[in-house]
Amino acid sequence: MKKTALTHIHKQLGAKMVSFANYSMPIQYKGVNIEHETVRNAVGVFDVSHMGEFLCYGPNALNLIQNITSNDASKLSVGAAQYSCMPNHEGGIVDDLIVYRTDAFEYMLVVNASNIEKDWNWIQSNNTQSVNLKNISDSISLLAVQGPKATNVIQKLTDIDVSKIKFYTFQTGTLARIQNVLISATGYTGSGGFELYCSNKDVEVIWKALFEAGNEFGIQPIGLAARDTLRLEMGYCLYGNDIDDKTSPIEAGLGWITKFTKSFINADSLKNQKANGVQKKLVGFRMKERAIPRKGYEIMDNNGLKIGVVTSGTMSPSLGIGIGMGYVAINHCYPKSEIYIQIRKKRVAAEVASFPFYKP
Repeated sequence: MKKTALTHIHKQLGAKMVSFANYSMPIQYKGVNIEHETVRNAVGVFDVSHMGEFLCYGPNALNLIQNITSNDASKLSVGAAQYSCMPNHEGGIVDDLIVYRTDAFEYMLVVNASNIEKDWNWIQSNNTQSVNLKNISDSISLLAVQGPKATNVIQKLTDIDVSKIKFYTFQTGTLARIQNVLISATGYTGSGGFELYCSNKDVEVIWKALFEAGNEFGIQPIGLAARDTLRLEMGYCLYGNDIDDKTSPIEAGLGWITKFTKSFINADSLKNQKANGVQKKLVGFRMKERAIPRKGYEIMDNNGLKIGVVTSGTMSPSLGIGIGMGYVAINHCYPKSEIYIQIRKKRVAAEVASFPFYKP
């Protein structure tokens, strides 16, 4: 099992460690609800160094990215980032990712930890113009500093005016006296903040500096369990749950990152889906009774017929109710539609809801 450069610190802090994407990762420290509320109300730090990073550079780099991703990367200026996905030839999704334009002819692709090898092989197999590719995943650490007080903490450590780093843009500079730190106004929580990319050898210095600077703001380390409840309250997809090799971006509600103004892998099929409609769609739902929906539970109609399946579910720490996401037959996808979640032998009432479930 792999370790991040901070694994020893997580253990010192008493984190409960689990195996995730072949990494030993902290699932929680003081508890999911406490950590969740810390991010919603103050500031928390996630070690997400298990994520994958690929460099794609050279005069044909954009051509490759345009072919393998659904969004239009030609819109990116240097210093901008973009959420996207990589469609496969069968109508599903290889992975979702963030594309950073780091220089005129250089891009960094940030992919999910569980898909690093699969994504690398997929990109290589479609690299018909011999674009320069470099997998830097094992040398890069990534910290997510999230919450309404994140700006206050980061600003104490850098001369960059981080208040001017707009959503989905980034700057590279000195932070905690460490040079070449990429400071990105992105995250997976909906509560604002930044993601910091640095070399493995520097991440411990940055981690310690963050906690010293953030002490007055109630900064805490946050585990993957709270990362999941936070993203679910926002209705953010998780690869392997809500999107995968067999779900299309149109079915998943990701039409907004699927741009048919350019050519890309399987574009014609997805364009046809958008024009003619799909048979199922990813929706959010709220439980009407006190119950926790879980991945894999069946979704039923009021006649007891199966109409879908839960892909993600939890008890929302912010709302105090069960929430979830799942694919349902298209005639049940409208807000306020009554559905039922089969929890063991009981059908529990729920209601289709719009995203996000919670607005920080």
